[in-house]
Amino acid sequence: MTYPYNNLENFTLHALLERSIKLYKDEPSFGMVGEKAMNYGEFMQKIDKTIDILRKNGISNGDKVVLLGENMPNWSVAYFAVTYFGGVIVPILVDFHQSEVHHIIRHSEAKAVFVSDKYISAIQECDNSEVELVIKLDNLLIVEPLTNKDYISRLKQRTKEFTQQIYKSSNEFTKPEEDDLCAIIYTSGTTGHSKGVMLSHKNLVTNAMSMHTKAKILKSDVLLSILPLAHTLECTVGLIVPVLHGCSVYYIDKAPTPSVLIKSLEIVKPTIMISVPLIIEKIYKNKILPNFTSSCIVKNLCKASFIRKKLNKIAGKKLIKFFGGRIRLFAIGGAPLSPSVEKFLIEAEFPYVVGYGLTETSPMLAASALGKATKLKSTGTAMAGVELKIKDKDPKSGEGEIVALSPSVMMGYYKDKEKTKEIMENGWILTGDLGYIDKDGFLFISGRSKNVIIGSSGENIYPEQIEAVINQNEAVLDSLVMEKNSQLVAKIHLDYDFIDKKFKTYNSSDTKAADDITKFLEEMRIDVNAQVSSFSRIIKFIEQRDPFVKTPTKKIKRYIYED
Repeated sequence: MTYPYNNLENFTLHALLERSIKLYKDEPSFGMVGEKAMNYGEFMQKIDKTIDILRKNGISNGDKVVLLGENMPNWSVAYFAVTYFGGVIVPILVDFHQSEVHHIIRHSEAKAVFVSDKYISAIQECDNSEVELVIKLDNLLIVEPLTNKDYISRLKQRTKEFTQQIYKSSNEFTKPEEDDLCAIIYTSGTTGHSKGVMLSHKNLVTNAMSMHTKAKILKSDVLLSILPLAHTLECTVGLIVPVLHGCSVYYIDKAPTPSVLIKSLEIVKPTIMISVPLIIEKIYKNKILPNFTSSCIVKNLCKASFIRKKLNKIAGKKLIKFFGGRIRLFAIGGAPLSPSVEKFLIEAEFPYVVGYGLTETSPMLAASALGKATKLKSTGTAMAGVELKIKDKDPKSGEGEIVALSPSVMMGYYKDKEKTKEIMENGWILTGDLGYIDKDGFLFISGRSKNVIIGSSGENIYPEQIEAVINQNEAVLDSLVMEKNSQLVAKIHLDYDFIDKKFKTYNSSDTKAADDITKFLEEMRIDVNAQVSSFSRIIKFIEQRDPFVKTPTKKIKRYIYED
């Protein structure tokens, strides 16, 4: 495999950063929305100072360092500082419960922690850990010991042990090798406890480089970051890729609510954004769809294909304006995109790409290409250097388990050889996803193998595909299809703002209102069943009053709702 970066010394984050500093020293790098971004030269200066703090306090090559905090420029500084000299970064999603944070700190044997002021309480009371250094992410200064009584004595001892070594080799600097462990990512999984995914420098760097076959990235590109940096999609595509190309990235200092996001888009006017489907689907339902459904005349006109396409093209221009007017690449990953939303994006000529991958593959395995022909419901073709195959293929449908061979496939699960053996086979990773590859090399995902429901006549029923049909309804926020007593049922979490408008008022204790909802759900069930195969029809829609419990990456934790 070849990459268009012949001046890169090797596939390490150290070499990638060195190259970028030389090429883009005076270009803007990272900043907060509404503030001036530091340039790449200043970014490197902050990294150097942070490395100095780490090494003087005994953190050396191979040591694990936890990174817990909201998106900010110093998150990027900490990430590159640790990995630059061969340390191992352990990013933690801020949505993890305190007990999960403590488990990760102990399980990873972290010797240092970067933590923002907002989440410092999450690391308190963490007993029996190896942590000897806590650095506040907001200002990159050392934090006084929290509640660990042995902190000072252990810090002094370790500092004493390393002081001689550090100052004796003050002119030397450790550099990581391509196959060295670079990061441990603890997944949030939808079916159980998290696992520590070990990614090497080569895993991450080659994955970032493979993006060049899907979209041209320019140093003039500006990104607005809205996904958590501890999520592998955002970290690779929204952090490492921009550094590789000298782009600038801006972070929001608040939760990206609609009003905050709109204001940020007006200020930054990004050219690139990375998103999960949920965000673009909400915008479509709330901003686009009402324009086509509020009027019976427009609704009927849209039945004519050529009129619908013209109206969608107009809506597409408005959508680009909504995103600040300069968007040229909107990357979507992390979950399947609603077919109805994707059909709109295609007809609207909106510059989107969809991608597919796993935390275990750093993450990208396949993606559509910007400006090139795509196929509805497909996740595109394989990334550069990635080989995809279908294992145990069904002779009729061509479906089977998606397996991949790539330089971005993980080193394994940290301290878990058994689970590693379960997912690896002669260098190939078993994704656990079912799908097929068409004659043109386009990958289509059917669903998770562990979620497949076997019909009465042996048919494979993919709940995700039925949920995609249900979620197209503007009254639905989320749905979950499952098997109950050998029949299919669906739990529906409704958009109660929409319901209030439709039924004027809605109170769960009001008999008439409850009857209205029951009738509405039944009408929806009939409509959905008319759009799916006979063996995928739902016997009952059940109102789910409370929002579904989700992972930090917004996937429903299905196992919670299994009987």
